[in-house]
Amino acid sequence: MEENKRRREQERRRELRRRQVMRQRLMLGCGVLVLVLILIVVLAVKGCSKKQKDIEARKTQAAQKVEEKKDETVSLLISAAGDCTLGTDEYFNYSTSLNAKFEEEGAAFFFENVKPVFSQDDLTIVNMEGTLTEETSRAEGEEFAFKGDADFADILVEGSVEAANLANNHTYDYGDKSYTDTIDALDKVGIPTFGYDRTALMEIKGVKVGLLGTYELDLHMDCEEEMIENIESLKEQGAQIIIATFHWGIELDHVPNDTQVALAHSAIDHGADLVLGHHPHVLQGIETYKGKNIIYSLANFCFGGNSSPNDMDSMIYQQTFTFKNGELQEDNDTRVIPVKVSSVWETGMNNYQPTPVEGDTGQSIIDRIEEYSQSMAEEYGTEAAQIAQYGEARQTISGQEVEE
Repeated sequence: MEENKRRREQERRRELRRRQVMRQRLMLGCGVLVLVLILIVVLAVKGCSKKQKDIEARKTQAAQKVEEKKDETVSLLISAAGDCTLGTDEYFNYSTSLNAKFEEEGAAFFFENVKPVFSQDDLTIVNMEGTLTEETSRAEGEEFAFKGDADFADILVEGSVEAANLANNHTYDYGDKSYTDTIDALDKVGIPTFGYDRTALMEIKGVKVGLLGTYELDLHMDCEEEMIENIESLKEQGAQIIIATFHWGIELDHVPNDTQVALAHSAIDHGADLVLGHHPHVLQGIETYKGKNIIYSLANFCFGGNSSPNDMDSMIYQQTFTFKNGELQEDNDTRVIPVKVSSVWETGMNNYQPTPVEGDTGQSIIDRIEEYSQSMAEEYGTEAAQIAQYGEARQTISGQEVEE
């Protein structure tokens, strides 16, 4: 009996030790688990804290960039020139045509004397008046029909021209296909086009510039609706500057008609920041309306439509648009560079090479523009624009003062 009692006591003690060991192991396991959980929590908190700090840092950096952008001053120099007919009429004397000059001199010749101006600006706009096509059937009823080869688009490229209006009375000289051919030819060399229901939106130095072209000649005020729709479309696309071009007026008239004035004012009333006009083939005045400028006619420029025009006076209009804190400033920084459409203008012949002119010749062009501006102001009760003096304008070409 004693033996059995001892054995039971030993078994009881072994069971107690086993339970004690198990409790110790359980407690140790729980302790380790708790430590692991604590470690996980600590690491998670640290991770969240670091992530939050990273998020805050990124937010701070983004805010700083926004502030820096707001504090930025961005200026865009826009140049505008008039009618560029890069071709000829098949019934003209070929030997004196722009096409023949292209064969003789190549694409770079034509804008060689104005490239120093255009290459230093941020955007150059011209009126592309004619077609670049291989079509041979003239549009019915066209007295003059102009066309050149697709390669003639290189003239604008070599001249540092960045955009072209196609809304004019020679766009369809060889039918619908000649119009689309012209768009394709310019598109292939990287020159955006616009006009009629087609607008262009260009981003320059982070600023979105909207361009539209309106054809008025047959429509008169009936073209206003499309013009307004194009302006509203550009606004919706985020345009910060809107430049409205018009093909309008009466050929060889130096004073705009009622329709030109009404359309120009309407464009500005609906959001245009600058209005450019062409078609008269001669200079017209410049008006300032509600702080915005209207150049009623830029005249001919690189004009293959006439080998010996009676009036060879032209201009390059320039305006600097400045943004401060993201807002367009109303500083109205403008200048006019007087130009002859031919570098051999004194011979009476057009070699299709527009050339800035100086001295009395240049001043006489400025005087004409001022005279037309004042005549228009008196007729319509408008405000004649203040035109930069010739010497100031020439400084933008050479960077040096020019003696008058």
